[in-house]
Formats: sequence, C-alpha cells, structure tokens
Amino acid sequence: MTLISTLTDKQEVTGFFLVKELDVKQTNATPPKDYWDLVLADSSGQITAKYWDLKPGEKETLQSLQVAKVHGVAQLYRERLQLKIIRIRPAGPEDGVQLTDYIRAAPVEAKELVAQIRAKVDSIGDPDIRNIAAYCVVKAGDRLEHYPAAKSHHHAYYAGLAYHTVRMLEIGEFLCAQRPFLNRDALIAGIVLHDLAKPEEMNAQLGIVSEYSDRGRLIGHLALISGWIVEAALKLGVPADSPKVTVLQHLVLSHHNLGEWGSPVQPQLAEAVALHYIDSLDAKLQMVEDALGSIPEQEAWTPLIRGLENKAVYRTRF
Repeated sequence: MTLISTLTDKQEVTGFFLVKELDVKQTNATPPKDYWDLVLADSSGQITAKYWDLKPGEKETLQSLQVAKVHGVAQLYRERLQLKIIRIRPAGPEDGVQLTDYIRAAPVEAKELVAQIRAKVDSIGDPDIRNIAAYCVVKAGDRLEHYPAAKSHHHAYYAGLAYHTVRMLEIGEFLCAQRPFLNRDALIAGIVLHDLAKPEEMNAQLGIVSEYSDRGRLIGHLALISGWIVEAALKLGVPADSPKVTVLQHLVLSHHNLGEWGSPVQPQLAEAVALHYIDSLDAKLQMVEDALGSIPEQEAWTPLIRGLENKAVYRTRF
C-alpha cells in the first residue's frame, strides 16, 4: 500500500484512503462546473485532492469519514503536493478495509497518556489547585482519550490533545528544575488545564474534527476552561475570587499571548509566560515533525508550513 507520506511529484497511485474532508465547489469556467475538493488521509498523514470530473449523479455517493478507493496522480501546486483524482469510489465490504486502519493516532497509547496526565495532577502539592485540576480532568471525561488538539494546526489526530499535554508537561518539569523561581504547582496545573475544554469547542470523531461546536464558536476554549475552573472552585468550597483561582484563570486566559490569537489578557505571571512558550514550542515543533514526516526521506525541503509564517523547513543532513 502506498502511504501519503511517500508520494512524490508526478507519481501515479491507486489505493484506499480516508476521506477526511469533502466539499462540492465550482470552477471559474463559464458555465461553472462542480468538482470535489477533498482532504485524503491515512496513518502517515494527509493530502489535499481535487476530483474535477464530478458528474451530477456522483455528488451523493461519497461522504466524509468514509474510506474510498482512489486512482490519481500526485502534483506539485504552489510548492505543495496535492492529488489529482482520476477515479474514486467508496470502499465496500468486498474490499476488506477498515476505517481504523486509516486513522492517524498519537505515537503513545491514549490510555497511557491520560494516566500520565492524571499522575501529574496527583503530584501537585497544593490541595486546592490539585483538586481543581482533577475536577476539570474528570469533567473532560473520556473525550480526553481520543480528541485532537486542533482541527488542522497541530496534533490534529486521535489522542492528539493528550499527547500535546504530556509533551508540554515534560518540558514544564524541565523548566521547573532549571528555573526554581517558577511555581511548579501553578505551571503543571496550567499545562493540564490550558486546552482541556477543546473537546467542548470542537465536534470530532476518531480524532477528526468535522466542525466547531456552537459553544466553541461563541465562547471558545479559553473562556470555557476559565468557567470550569470557577465551577470547580465553587463545588470544592474554594472562594471563586481567591488568589489561586485567579492565577489558574490567568494562566488559561493568557496562554495564546495576544488578543488577535484569542487571549483576552497577556501573560503577566512568570508561569503564564512559561506556559505560552511551552505551548508554542511544542505546537511548532510538532508542525515541523509532521512536515518532515510527510515527505520522502530523500527530499530536502518540506512544503510551506502555515504555523511557521508559511516558511519551508530544510532537512538537516551531515
């Protein structure tokens, strides 16, 4: 089976892929003609695709989150590889393929990731902060085991949110050891909490986000998790205006750093500065890792990476 990560320019491919996204669009021709704009995926990555020869009777034959058999040609377009589809059909029982075979997942088992998060929460020394963080983890429920961290930006796969959180916790522990002036309890709790309301912000199945929820669009995960913190405090008998609750709210509300990135306040605690840059570092390095993993080993340059100001990354060789 040909994996998406091994595709090269002008390579012809026939195989099964997950239809991650599917939209009917129209060309600029006169009269306009319908075509499918798709994102195809497998366990190695994803690729945008176009099916230009869409016939009226084909529009309802395919849907997202379905495996399809595809015959097409990989092409470079604006320095990014995409697939021009020649033929496509839904996979049937006779093909013997399973949807889960084409789902990308975190490289660590989801249950192990969640266990590590819970263990870090248990290690928080301050009982109020520990109990608030634990309450919010329970509120996130089993969605923490399978939700992605984002729709497409970074860690956009099964258990991506838990994987992102655990990697951040590793960096946070290092920084607390290196910089003892940081309050470990606050930073560890902030890392655990910062994206914990993402499952309420997005609608997802098998690690694939279909759309943002109404609450996600109208409120957003920063405000949602801030509300969870206050809810936890009230349930646990901690004054909602206590310094500990204020610190936790500030950590989550400021972790995007700028208003245009979604934060209503900028980081004004040492731990909030650390949280923002830990989050950014892990997200950006994951983008680079994913981009390098999406191209053949012999290729030197990745496609342009949107989260790195549309820069390409060169593969280091010595």
